[in-house]
Amino acid sequence: MTSGNNGAHTPEDDDPFGYLYADGQANGAQPPSGGGYGYPNSVNRVRAVGQRQYGGQQQAQAPASPYGQVPQQQGSYGQPNAHYSAPETLPGGGGAGGRQPGYGPPGGRGRGPNTKGLLIGAIAVVAAVVIGIAVAMAGGDTKDDKANDAGSTETESSQSAEPSTSASSSVSEGELPEIDAKALNLGSGASTASEVKGASADGGVYVSGLNQAGASVTWTVNGIPSDGTYTVFARYSTADDDQSMTLTVNGKPFGSKLNLGNFAHAKDGDLEKGWTKTFAWPTLTKGTNTISLSCQDGDKCNVLLDQLWLKKGQVKE
Repeated sequence: MTSGNNGAHTPEDDDPFGYLYADGQANGAQPPSGGGYGYPNSVNRVRAVGQRQYGGQQQAQAPASPYGQVPQQQGSYGQPNAHYSAPETLPGGGGAGGRQPGYGPPGGRGRGPNTKGLLIGAIAVVAAVVIGIAVAMAGGDTKDDKANDAGSTETESSQSAEPSTSASSSVSEGELPEIDAKALNLGSGASTASEVKGASADGGVYVSGLNQAGASVTWTVNGIPSDGTYTVFARYSTADDDQSMTLTVNGKPFGSKLNLGNFAHAKDGDLEKGWTKTFAWPTLTKGTNTISLSCQDGDKCNVLLDQLWLKKGQVKE
């Protein structure tokens, strides 16, 4: 192979550096100027992309640019591109601080990210979080202080108050069933009345007619908390002589007789001034018990019965 023009007159066969060799110079090769490879009649046909023909066939055209124009070809070998401009020749100058070509929308004024706005937004978010934490901590301290103050107040009040808890417990333990005369179950001969004044039952009602053989009253007691000894109280009225009746607990007579003495020292027939009370200490079982007062043979039953009630243990009041 020899340097220079082999006669094909096609870009593939032309030697762009043929002018550097003796045989190339003999064939008329010259340094390139304004295009071509330096040979006479060398190929220097500028065509748009896709327009070059080889063997009589036209190559397919390149797709149109987004703006409907065929892209411009770059300059010939060794020549500067007419469309190229250095950054420093563009408006605004070049360098690190200048706007680079193609930055921003075509034909308009480019604008970079709003870093200042982002920085201000970030600072505002951080400030809001800090303020929220400070408020939450301040609120928590206030609640704790209020809770401590409330606890101190309650402690001081409980210490300064009188010990009413023990009294409540005593009252609670002593809250056992009681019954008025009109709620009792009346046996044969017994009835209710209210002519004699002084009865404590509701409406001044009491049981009369107990001075007949076989007359009785029965109290079914519910809610006894536990097995043990209890005190049964009876409020009644009598005058002149002492009286006594049969006390039956859960079907069995208790003791000899229930003493119904004239403790008020009322004169004969003055029943209004004869109201007093008596008691007995029977043993009861947990739950339900039956207490009866009846007029049996040998009893003295001239009394008016007002109320019955219970207390825990052996007491007199």
